[in-house]
Amino acid sequence: MGMRQGNAMSAPPEGEGWHASLELGLRLREGRTVLVHNRHQGPLMVQRPFYPEGEQGCHLYILHPPGGVVAGDMLRVSASLAEGARALLTTPAAGKVYRSHGPQAAVEQTLAVATGAVLEWLPLETIVYDQARAHLRTRVNLAPGAAFLGWEIICLGLPAAGQAFRAGQVRQDLEVWRAGQPLLLERGRYQGGSPVLAAPWGLGGFWVSGTMLATGGGPALLAEVRARVASAGLPGRFAATLVSGLIVCRYLGWEAEAARGCFLRAWEVLRPQVAGQTARPPRVWGQ
Repeated sequence: MGMRQGNAMSAPPEGEGWHASLELGLRLREGRTVLVHNRHQGPLMVQRPFYPEGEQGCHLYILHPPGGVVAGDMLRVSASLAEGARALLTTPAAGKVYRSHGPQAAVEQTLAVATGAVLEWLPLETIVYDQARAHLRTRVNLAPGAAFLGWEIICLGLPAAGQAFRAGQVRQDLEVWRAGQPLLLERGRYQGGSPVLAAPWGLGGFWVSGTMLATGGGPALLAEVRARVASAGLPGRFAATLVSGLIVCRYLGWEAEAARGCFLRAWEVLRPQVAGQTARPPRVWGQ
């Protein structure tokens, strides 16, 4: 079982994992988005909301003190935004899935956005160590008229440190629904050492991949996103397209920093259209 970093808590009994959950509810009250429901169990929590961009929208930082997940861990995050609420959810550090020879670890995120609400889901990358076993699932439920902008980045192994993803397995599910109808359903399965990791029709030898999604927009906005990212000249491959009313951006490369850089530039273009605000990176990212 992999070691946990920065964990000041007592460990769970041998053979068991952390079972932690976080439930968040946000509502617009007198022109201010407030956290009206904040319930957590186990080592998963948020501190108070921050308002670096005014009262209407808040920033929430999801904290996981153990620093990563291992065999048998189960983390569940649910966030619900009521009509008119605006929020940006992120993490202060990369997530980590450590190697394991025991049960599979699981991370589930369920995000619900009501009519007129805007949610930005911008976690830092998830690093999957060699010999890790995990299932990562994110489902976004949008009401008619709800807005969403989010990304997810995954790094398979640490090849730059001589730790390629040679064994283990990670499954990644990403779903976006609008009024009960699917807009995007994706299933990824990555087996350590599998030919799909190197094949041109697979990951092509890249170990960092990411997906970014934004509601609304059309061909003109899509062209602007492509041009902004291309002008940055960052390493790796970036593509963007329109799918079922979503702008879908993809990244393949060797550096999580480059993936974030591409998505941040796309965010600079998309955020004014989706959230009605200019892009200002959260302070917790240290930028």
